[in-house]
Amino acid sequence: MPNTAKTAVLMLLLLLQGCTNALKVEGDFPIPLVKPTAHNIAVYYDDTFRTYTYTEESKDRGKWIIETGDAQIKLFNQVLSQLFGDLTVISALPEAEAPLAADLVIHPKIIEFQYSVPRETRFKVYEVWLKYNLSAYNSHGGLVADWILTGYGKTPTAFMLSDEKAMNAAAVVALRDLGANLSLTTLRVPEIRAWMENKSRILATVPASPASETVEPKP
Repeated sequence: MPNTAKTAVLMLLLLLQGCTNALKVEGDFPIPLVKPTAHNIAVYYDDTFRTYTYTEESKDRGKWIIETGDAQIKLFNQVLSQLFGDLTVISALPEAEAPLAADLVIHPKIIEFQYSVPRETRFKVYEVWLKYNLSAYNSHGGLVADWILTGYGKTPTAFMLSDEKAMNAAAVVALRDLGANLSLTTLRVPEIRAWMENKSRILATVPASPASETVEPKP
């Protein structure tokens, strides 16, 4: 490789290493058009989920620090409360010795965050891929269901004022896609559906409380 080419490559690598793009993902998410079920649901966000921040470690890519914690909590609260109608955020998972009043507890975990930038795809778009693992527990901490949920979003760089705003837009689209998948598939998870059917059968067998009688005072 000629010396001039080597120098250009070195300067590019130094430029990439010295440039840091940092953003906190912010956006609005549509309310899913679903009829809430009659269940008392709780959700548990661990510290990793609450403060999740992706940091690019590769020396071959530009430095990106992307914080999604608040945005993903906002999304899950909005979708789950619409799905089930009654949602409580709890600080710990239930245990057999310390059961909760909630019928079901959802514990989401982000397990993968990926992105691409125009320099890599040679298209004027930013792309974001999200992958989550969701676990559902009964009121005594027993595992009911465990499944994977994904989201994808992209946005053109056109009309964007900065790389950060373009990446934010792609991340918001990915979270909206995740929210749509969450609202459409959660009640179709076989274990969740079986749990709901069993819950309905139990409620149907519980005898109704006898109506109170009014006793007339004797003359």
